[in-house]
Amino acid sequence: MDEPDHWRHMSTAPKDGTRILVTVRPVEQGPADVDVAYWAQADSQGIEGWRAADSAPGAVIGYADPELKCWMPLPDAADGGLEGSRPAPYEGDDMELDGSGI
Repeated sequence: MDEPDHWRHMSTAPKDGTRILVTVRPVEQGPADVDVAYWAQADSQGIEGWRAADSAPGAVIGYADPELKCWMPLPDAADGGLEGSRPAPYEGDDMELDGSGI
């Protein structure tokens, strides 16, 4: 993917199980954060959606669409990635993502 360090609208995120970085919106319990998530197809309960299992070993976290603000591809470790650290959460206006703000 081009521009791996560029935040993008969630509407363009891959829904094929690819792990991506996401900005989780701030809530009363804490500030915005970055997590690794993937789209999970419908399970035995008929529920599909965004999941994260990398941040809390043994626990799968489900995110509702409104909880996630934007996404970017995981950095390529072979290319040095993001120098071993996750990017800061995107804190700008949703309308500014991908230059879509008017």
